[in-house]
Amino acid sequence: MLTIPGLCWLCQMPLACAHWGVCSCCAKALPAPPPCCPRCGLPCANIHSPCGRCLQQPPFWDSMVFVTDYCLPLNRLIQRFKFNATVALAQALARLLLLKVLSTRHQKPDCIVSVPLHLGRAWRRGFNQSDLLANHLSRWLQCDYFPKGISRIRATQTQRQLNARRRRNNLKGAFRVDFPVAGRHIIIVDDVVTTGSTVAEIARLLKKQGAATIQVWCLCRTL
Repeated sequence: MLTIPGLCWLCQMPLACAHWGVCSCCAKALPAPPPCCPRCGLPCANIHSPCGRCLQQPPFWDSMVFVTDYCLPLNRLIQRFKFNATVALAQALARLLLLKVLSTRHQKPDCIVSVPLHLGRAWRRGFNQSDLLANHLSRWLQCDYFPKGISRIRATQTQRQLNARRRRNNLKGAFRVDFPVAGRHIIIVDDVVTTGSTVAEIARLLKKQGAATIQVWCLCRTL
């Protein structure tokens, strides 16, 4: 579907501000996720304290912010963004994430990093979708962004094809941290978090090097 500049990516109606990408009506109509744990982002009864899973085995990150579940209509926009090289969507999607972050009143980060692609995969795709999102967020929030702060030093299988246990094993030794971490409040930006294996491995490395806090920001959390 061809989208004309100045029209909403979802309903095709004219935008009050062309750079918004998604109109306020469509943004408000995105499906609200069920009550979720503020730490792992999975459904739970109490949204103000960690769930039983996190109390028993807390993830390496401290909190998670996401717009909605991986469902219509946002999943279609993400697929178009990633697999059809519609990079013009980056600003609109990043804005949706920013609006969610601002509504949660999370602590402003010291710096942002994005989940990297291996060089071969990045070359074939032509861009890293998480990098494009993080670039906009860091500019709007006026905080440091390290586009090469996390390197993927080993090619891995595509995570979509693996179960949770194999995803964890697939990522061992896959990343390297290349920026000063100690004492910093850090955001990890990704487009979609499914099992959390990728952000968990990156968060583990950051905590090992002394990060003060780690938040995960993503467009969708698969529930």
